[in-house]
Amino acid sequence: MDTLDEKLITLLRHNGRRSISDLAIEAGASRATVRARLERLEAGGTILGYTVILRADTVDLPVRGIMMIEIEGHVTDRVIRLLGGFPEIAAIHSTNGRWDLIVELGAATLTDFDAVLRRVRLVPGITGSETSLILSTPRSTRARLA
Repeated sequence: MDTLDEKLITLLRHNGRRSISDLAIEAGASRATVRARLERLEAGGTILGYTVILRADTVDLPVRGIMMIEIEGHVTDRVIRLLGGFPEIAAIHSTNGRWDLIVELGAATLTDFDAVLRRVRLVPGITGSETSLILSTPRSTRARLA
């Protein structure tokens, strides 16, 4: 990936609906070059797709945290399925090491956050957890509406 590829990706992260003509002007390249680059990035798996960002997806909940979860036995898929039903959970990651899952979650207040933690801990198969509050996010690659 060279600087043109990086520039195109940056432009598309800000607005995935930009036309090839617009991308070409902004990147200082021809339309044919931009089209070829995007096709190559898509074919190579660097760009997996384009998406819609809903306003609700861009609103950060004021209280956010990372919860590390330990699971007993071979019920990980069931636990993931159950956790997927929690609207407060933004992402679920499987991992190696001490913890089996890492969950990103958020709530409007500390009281609501505590209630979510209690509900998560009641999910059958979860044997242990550790939660850290997110104090700030100095850098994120998640798309933001300007």
